[in-house]
Amino acid sequence: MTTHSTAEVIVRPLAEADLPEADRIFRLAFGTFLGLPDPAGFAGDADFIRSRWRSDPEAAFAAEVAGRLVGSSFAANWGSVGVFGPLTIHPDFWDRGVGARLLGPVVETFDRWKTTLAGLYTFAQSPKHLGLYQKFGFWPRFLAALMAREVDPAREAPHCSRYADVPERERDSCLSGCRELTDGIYPGLDLSREIRAAAAQGLGETLLLWDGVAVAGLAICHCGPGSEAGSGTCHVKFGAVTPGPDAEYHFDQLLGACEALAAERGLARLTAAVNTGCAGAYRGMLARGFRAFTQGVTMSRPDDPGYHRPDLYVIDDWR
Repeated sequence: MTTHSTAEVIVRPLAEADLPEADRIFRLAFGTFLGLPDPAGFAGDADFIRSRWRSDPEAAFAAEVAGRLVGSSFAANWGSVGVFGPLTIHPDFWDRGVGARLLGPVVETFDRWKTTLAGLYTFAQSPKHLGLYQKFGFWPRFLAALMAREVDPAREAPHCSRYADVPERERDSCLSGCRELTDGIYPGLDLSREIRAAAAQGLGETLLLWDGVAVAGLAICHCGPGSEAGSGTCHVKFGAVTPGPDAEYHFDQLLGACEALAAERGLARLTAAVNTGCAGAYRGMLARGFRAFTQGVTMSRPDDPGYHRPDLYVIDDWR
């Protein structure tokens, strides 16, 4: 990795020893921006820093000033799709060019991965955030809603299987089936890293919906504290079904399976992020009782809708 520096700011790989401070800055930065009474309490016991670093340490970057950690940024490899975030900077160092320094190595990483679509989620109401990302070729596309519903433990659970139950010798074949599904949504889209990370780190479950011998749907769910969900919550980080005439039906089945998983684990709340460009998925979630509790805007590099199309039933968290 190229070392990026100015007279003040040095950007380097984020080390494991940095994680406690990076986590503290992450919470303080978002909590301060959102005006929380206790900024450090942002996100509760959910974890976005340690789990993402463990998934791919080479795609995590630190900014320091005079030997002090002041911010971090992350990239995630979804095959041909790269997801950027979170980018967080200590409030004492806002408006000093740190964000731009942290974006440089992320864009280099996407180029090295040969991503054809890179994306992020940010605050729609902040011209400063949009302006920063536009300098690096990211352009605003659609609103993305973070949605939630209370879990009904009595709802009938559709039949599906779980990646955790797949024998080790069959997991490569299972992931190949998942790639076949996602490749049909967007060429090269591959969630294998996220599926493996959820299993290896005990973050939750990946649910698999089948149509004969083919994977018709998958949902990567984070559950409870220490994951991206937090206490009492099951969060769908990514979910998708095979495009076609049965997509709406399979999507409803997949949402039902996620709710059943939450109920099984004693979690009262099911959350998911859906891009409004995927109009069918957005409407399907509204019909199932999901309601938005916050929303932002997604930005893409290049300026292209990618797989955020009305006919595609996808849940994806680009935060």
